[in-house]
Amino acid sequence: MKIGLAEAAAHLVASGKEFAEVLQTGSLVVELYRPHEVDKQTPHDRDELYVITSGTSDFLLEGTRTSVSTGDVLFVPAGAEHHFVAFSEDFSTWVFFYGLPGGEKGAIRKQI
Repeated sequence: MKIGLAEAAAHLVASGKEFAEVLQTGSLVVELYRPHEVDKQTPHDRDELYVITSGTSDFLLEGTRTSVSTGDVLFVPAGAEHHFVAFSEDFSTWVFFYGLPGGEKGAIRKQI
């Protein structure tokens, strides 16, 4: 199964929202997210990955600020405070929610 970025972006625009769910299977939910002016997210109850699809931003995770741009991948454990700030007008990201509520709580075993 393929979901193209252009197709997902059109679905997002048509929804009139900042996020649009494009796939759900098992515990996996995939969304495209494009915040407007302020990222109003609150902590989520499941682990998530972000894959930046366009633009740039700073990302705050539990008070730590990191610059991100197209192609970067971010992991956010369930329950963690996080927000995108200072994002460009063209900023958007895939969001992958997975696992059970509460997150997997596993230690990161590998990171480049």
